[in-house]
Amino acid sequence: QVQLVESGGGLVQAGGSLRLSCAASGRTGSSYAMGWFLQAPGKEREFVAGCTWNGVILGYAESVKGRFTISRDNVENTLYLQMNSLKPEDTAVYYCAARNNLFYSGNSYDYNYWGQGTQVTVSS
Repeated sequence: QVQLVESGGGLVQAGGSLRLSCAASGRTGSSYAMGWFLQAPGKEREFVAGCTWNGVILGYAESVKGRFTISRDNVENTLYLQMNSLKPEDTAVYYCAARNNLFYSGNSYDYNYWGQGTQVTVSS
């Protein structure tokens, strides 16, 4: 089992920045691909960004390319999401996820472990 705990959410003005962190514990190792998803009220959970087990191959949703950066520290067992130039439409609960595979997926059903989520609110 892997436990994931997100932190770093909050309220920010449009154009501002936030850095989300996701601390992994339990049966951690570097053999998990990881990703960030968001879920706005009344909507499906959406892929934001993902990275392979070694953090070399990264992927992003079109809506966040050039603004968000995903990274991971396998020594500290922590996943990050640096969010810049935030927009009101980025407002959502952000979830960290891990899957028993070396490669990330854009499909939430492919992930085995989830954090509890952290709220990000961007005011206009």
